[in-house]
Amino acid sequence: MVDTENTAGFGAGAVVVLATMSPHDGPSDQAQYLYYSTDGGRTFTPHGTEPVLPNPGVRDFRDPKVIRDEERGRWVMTLAENDKVGFYHSADLKSWRYVSGFVKGGIGVLECPDLFRIRAADGTVKWVLGVSANGKGAGLPNTYAYWTGSFDGSAFTADATEPRWLDHGWDWYGAVTFEKRTANGTLDERARYAIGWLNNWDYAHITPTIDSDGLNGTDSIVREVTLKRAADGTYHLASRPVAALDRYVSRTVELGDLEVQGTRVLDYRGTAYELTCEITWDQLTGAGVQLRRSPDGVRHIDAGVYGDYAFLNRRPSVSPDQSGRWQESKSPFDPARRTVTLRILVDRTSVELFVDDGRYVHSSAVFPYLVDTGLALFTVDGRAVFRNTVIREFRV
Repeated sequence: MVDTENTAGFGAGAVVVLATMSPHDGPSDQAQYLYYSTDGGRTFTPHGTEPVLPNPGVRDFRDPKVIRDEERGRWVMTLAENDKVGFYHSADLKSWRYVSGFVKGGIGVLECPDLFRIRAADGTVKWVLGVSANGKGAGLPNTYAYWTGSFDGSAFTADATEPRWLDHGWDWYGAVTFEKRTANGTLDERARYAIGWLNNWDYAHITPTIDSDGLNGTDSIVREVTLKRAADGTYHLASRPVAALDRYVSRTVELGDLEVQGTRVLDYRGTAYELTCEITWDQLTGAGVQLRRSPDGVRHIDAGVYGDYAFLNRRPSVSPDQSGRWQESKSPFDPARRTVTLRILVDRTSVELFVDDGRYVHSSAVFPYLVDTGLALFTVDGRAVFRNTVIREFRV
């Protein structure tokens, strides 16, 4: 964080970092240490050799996220403490006091907590508490869980007990969000940016790399996150790829409206691109696209809807999941609507699916063969029209 008002005594505008360190390389001695920079973040100096927030004798005491509470003139830290997010206050970034905790069990060890304010288009303001969590054991994602609610400067009160998930795929972990600023530098509370680690602890160190070695995951496309009101009056976060992605478009292919019954292989080959379309139908079981399809049609990554869920399925291609259990991710879908919009980002080792203007997102690591560049549209038990189908290729 930038200490504009010199609360820590390192100088106005000093860049201050709190980082978790474990002197004995164990989860029971994780503690928070402070480093500061007076040259704009080019070099950092440790603030002594002792932690500013020592471990109280517990496992999993890490991942500080610090924000400035301007209203009350203090700093607020959120800290991951196993199944709890701890809240701490400080006036100077060097002395911290525990004030409350938010506990959520059943979704693994919580990591990388996040706390921010965001404003919906209707003017409603919500606080959002987020964590990276592993909900696979309960049939939930293992990505970024979040709650909307209120924050009084010391404690967070959630609107609902169970979290929502900012991504339903298998590989969007350790995500962080950061502020969006307007052209004149003021804070834009109507949106926030987010980026995640496209990997999974189940196979983080054994990802296949095909044409290179040493890859240990990559970053997702930066997303713009907004707060939206649902028909039932509840609020949720929606995501869309950051607009700056437009600068890297090298070619646009407009395919128009395409009628599909069964499988329709398109006369297109690509490696890194964005596909957008709206699928409409009268009656069918499922519809979607086959991405990075092999010449013989055996290997592909599928994205679309089936029955009452949207999905991203990497099983017919090469993926890092050697267990075979984490191949298809799902999110809710109402088939009575008979329409769905898809926006899909395809890259060399990833697919990111945005369903219905980012209401649900699925991100997964994939490792298709270099020759697998085909594209097909498909339906199951019926006919559909893929309207306004557009491909935007990116420079690679």
